[in-house]
Amino acid sequence: MTDHQKPLGSGFSARSTAADVLAGRDLTGRRALITGGHSGLGLETTRALAGAGATILVGARDPDAARTATRDIRGVTVEALDLSDLTSVRRFAEGVLAAGRPIDWLINNAGLMACPESRVGPGWEAQFATNHLGHFALTNRLLPLLGAGARVIAVSSAGHHLSPIRWDDLQFTSAYDKWRAYGQAKTANALFAVHLDRLGRDRGIRAFSLHPGKIFTPLQRHLTQAEMIAEGWLDASGAPADPTFKTPAQGAATQVWAATAPQLDGLGGLYCEDCDVAVRAEAADEPFVGVKAYAVDPGEAERLWALSVELTETRFLRRSARPAS
Repeated sequence: MTDHQKPLGSGFSARSTAADVLAGRDLTGRRALITGGHSGLGLETTRALAGAGATILVGARDPDAARTATRDIRGVTVEALDLSDLTSVRRFAEGVLAAGRPIDWLINNAGLMACPESRVGPGWEAQFATNHLGHFALTNRLLPLLGAGARVIAVSSAGHHLSPIRWDDLQFTSAYDKWRAYGQAKTANALFAVHLDRLGRDRGIRAFSLHPGKIFTPLQRHLTQAEMIAEGWLDASGAPADPTFKTPAQGAATQVWAATAPQLDGLGGLYCEDCDVAVRAEAADEPFVGVKAYAVDPGEAERLWALSVELTETRFLRRSARPAS
């Protein structure tokens, strides 16, 4: 089997912005659904796609705040969506399905990072539940609106290097570690794209995951300044100190590229970074670069998919058809 997990030479870089990726593109008539599309990288993604002519549906836990954040962006609508609550996911999906408008790009962008131990639903660890299970259920419910040419984008992270799937204690019922929990959730995002692509490719639905880079956004809301100083992200005065950090517009570029790049036509199930397909981590010369083998392993992906079906009681609808425009 050919290994497609290799850079394509996209012509873009770590410093490219979402606007750079879409320069000269006309996306009029196309539609994206972006979870958390009103904040951080999600807002930059919304701004870039809408600026190229696409219409955007934003799913947000706080729809009033989301409407305020996006009020000056043409073609954006907002609906309530709490990914940690499967009832909220179902209600949101039912409303989208009832409207019947096809989705060209489903960008699963929202998430939690390194939060204190928290339980949702039937006792699920909050990062795994929100970052993975909520998006898993949402995507499967919205499949009738995805057709040939649609792409599903799972925003993963280099944080996946911190942990594979912990099959012996998936929900961290003992010895909770906020960074390992985040790492597992981001590995789950990458594995989700691998298996979704396997199931969807015969219908023309392709899926990708990605690392957006290091960016200061509300994602760090659960970290103290002292923790960020210890990581070298900030200096002793609290000022940014790591030159490898991207701007939000640069951080959004890879998910916009993965959603729209013609170079990815015919490909799928890949992990991307810096606006290109990523290398395998085992071949990289520095830590937290590329994708770990366990995060793109088809067997791990299939096992996680089966468990996610069981937990969320949602599954891939093989015979669903795309509604008429």
